[in-house]
Amino acid sequence: MASTVNTPLVTMTLLLLLSLAYIQGIDAAGECGKTPINSAAASLSPCISAAKSAKGKVPPACCTRVAALIKSSPRCLCAVFLSPLAKQAGINLAVAITVPKRCNIRNRPVGKKCGRYVVP
Repeated sequence: MASTVNTPLVTMTLLLLLSLAYIQGIDAAGECGKTPINSAAASLSPCISAAKSAKGKVPPACCTRVAALIKSSPRCLCAVFLSPLAKQAGINLAVAITVPKRCNIRNRPVGKKCGRYVVP
């Protein structure tokens, strides 16, 4: 005797489970907490020139924002540097990763990897 499965019920249940997983994913904290990565990246706009060229002066506004970001969510800075928005802005990861050191931020995540680079 073969059992018959109520296809609409199975489909409805799967849709409900997928919807719940999607909603939970939206509320989950990512690398930047509940701040969207593009917002975190936009907050670092004063750092653009310093993140493109190692010879570029790091503005005080950049250092203030980087220090605040490291304090609140240290992994977020790397996520921002690796984001598509940073690539579009022409950020050089090898240079960007040096910004916290160039700002003399003491609590920077020294030795942590960011992409293929290590935080100095």
